[in-house]
Amino acid sequence: MIYLLLVLPFPPAFILHELEELMVQHRWMAAHRTSLMEGFPSMRSLIGRLSTLGTRAFAIAALEELVVLLLATAWMLVQGPLALQIWSALFMAFSFHLLVHIGVALVLRSYVPGLATSVLLLPFAAYGVWSIWLVMSAWEMVLWAVLGIVFMWFNLYVAHHAGRRFSYVCSCCHCRIFINKKNEKFSLDLGLCDGLHP
Repeated sequence: MIYLLLVLPFPPAFILHELEELMVQHRWMAAHRTSLMEGFPSMRSLIGRLSTLGTRAFAIAALEELVVLLLATAWMLVQGPLALQIWSALFMAFSFHLLVHIGVALVLRSYVPGLATSVLLLPFAAYGVWSIWLVMSAWEMVLWAVLGIVFMWFNLYVAHHAGRRFSYVCSCCHCRIFINKKNEKFSLDLGLCDGLHP
């Protein structure tokens, strides 16, 4: 029953959430970049990176994350070593990610990309965390949640870096800059930008 209610629905839930972010992330970040940097000064570098992440790059990053999730799901289905712990770490990290969206929306008092699906998926996340609580001790949950969140941040950085390797959006005018295999940058919107930025 746990597989039908939690394990198998997890990848579709992730896809649904990422699709909402994908549809609005780039335009929303471009419009709110300044207010975000003022509201979260300690995260200026992250906000700067996210604001230059185009739709194509974001999609590449989301795809990489989905592959990781599908591998963990498959490992859970075949009941490999530490399968429950690995899957639980990813699930709790995803649940934390949903809470971050809601928290940022409350701080900004406005919509943020991913908010609608975060609210929609909150009962699913709560049920999942409660189910994990039934089979793990409190210290195990904390340990695997922390490991999952650390892995999520590291993998997010790797995924976004991979996405930026293939598609970069200039922060000054939002022209599309792509990086080819020779590490040469070129723009598809020539004339919009004074230079091709790294």
